[in-house]
Amino acid sequence: MVAKTHSMGIFGMEAFPVEVETDLSSGLPAFELVGLPDAAVKESKDRVRAAIKNCGFQFPVGRITMNLAPADRKKAGPLYDLPLLVSLLTASRQLSCQTDDAVFLGELSLSGEVRPVQGVLVMACKAKEAGFTRIFVPERCAAEAAVVEGLAVYPVRDVLQLLAHLRGEALIAPAVPVELPAEAGPRLDFSDVKGQPEVKRAMEIAASGGHNILLLGPPGSGKSMLAKRLPSILPEMTFEEALETTMIYSISGSLPEGASLLRERPFRAPHHTTSTTGLTGGGTVPRPGEISLAHNGVLFLDELPEFPHAALEALRQPLENGTVEVVRAIGSASFPSRFMLVAAMNPCPCGYFGHPTRPCTCPPHAVDRYLERVSGPLLDRMDLHIEVPPVEFDQLSGGGDGEPSAVIRKRVAAARALQAKRYAGLGFSCNAQIPDSHFPEFCQVTEDASHLLRRTFEKFGLSGRAYRRVLKVARTIADLDGGGPIGTAHVGEAVQYRTLDRKYWQRGI
Repeated sequence: MVAKTHSMGIFGMEAFPVEVETDLSSGLPAFELVGLPDAAVKESKDRVRAAIKNCGFQFPVGRITMNLAPADRKKAGPLYDLPLLVSLLTASRQLSCQTDDAVFLGELSLSGEVRPVQGVLVMACKAKEAGFTRIFVPERCAAEAAVVEGLAVYPVRDVLQLLAHLRGEALIAPAVPVELPAEAGPRLDFSDVKGQPEVKRAMEIAASGGHNILLLGPPGSGKSMLAKRLPSILPEMTFEEALETTMIYSISGSLPEGASLLRERPFRAPHHTTSTTGLTGGGTVPRPGEISLAHNGVLFLDELPEFPHAALEALRQPLENGTVEVVRAIGSASFPSRFMLVAAMNPCPCGYFGHPTRPCTCPPHAVDRYLERVSGPLLDRMDLHIEVPPVEFDQLSGGGDGEPSAVIRKRVAAARALQAKRYAGLGFSCNAQIPDSHFPEFCQVTEDASHLLRRTFEKFGLSGRAYRRVLKVARTIADLDGGGPIGTAHVGEAVQYRTLDRKYWQRGI
């Protein structure tokens, strides 16, 4: 007898249906598992054998052949334990039920408990798309799968509970989405930041248009403090953004236990010792890196020049395209990586080059070498270059708080709403994402502003990419003013945010 159950496989962000076939025949005892399984899948045989015996069932005696179809797709991970067990019990006539419309996912312990696996949300979405109506998943993964409408999600604690449900003896209640409670304790707020009005204005512009921003200043000027508070002024994610972000965290195994959807925009701050693979993603079975985990949120790179050169250069393509391609011999995987890059750095190794009161102790060549770690092409992809000056004593000691994040967030949300309406149905949602094909339509400038742009382009020798990014920032500034045409004031302010390269990187020219 050949028994069939259904499961799912996953590669990158793509899930695919897997059919588990079991054949029992007479002969010397053997247990063969075919269908291009990896080492973790091959080990499933021993976990399934132990779980069957420890749950009070008889392990079939004879030749067992189990196939994971399609045979040309690599099967990875322990998620096939549960469908293998169900298929084996069905083939040995110890279980009789109809499972053609069901998908099974889960790792087994030796005692029969069902343990969580990665990527359940992605596989649940694919199961719904493939026409399945039921999915059985580990209890701790049920909440994330429950967000898929039209799919009954059953949380499974152990094998005995699952079998009782399949026999109709004790039905499992379908899971429902769960909203995680807000984090307790004080939240980071822009009102905590003393002084720095110009920098706060730049951060508001960056948040309003989804722009990348570079913060350059001496130690203790508040660069990290400002960056960590950026998420507090970003608008809430749409359902589509939350779903896509949650999928990435599900695949990486970083989703908080019991969470359905991630509603807070991610904020990722990897250490500067992070490798290129850790930053962009990779592995034999591709997994998302930090830039994908920051999708729809903020990637904060503190001490930017200290990151490995190869890692920084690997950011160039994702910053331009919003995706990262991981190519392996078994195939290629594409991960979304549309994030706001916030980078912070000192102007020199000691940190005090150009400081108004403290002298720099670095030799000139050391300053040059330090700044050269940030390449021109990467610097060109930063929309706003902001100098963060040291905070004065009166600003630190003075009473009164700065503008709270809630007030700034309202202005940011209003600007983002204008952009969402303007770009509805075009495949992008904010000014930083405007493709070249739509540039003439959405970045029209007044005649005076056009003259200013021409003079700026010729004076500073801007690249074509820098020219477009200046216009995108000007478009955002105009949206903060109500969404009218791009005028001279908007262009003038946008140009101010592209001058640090002349002061530091090109000071000897």
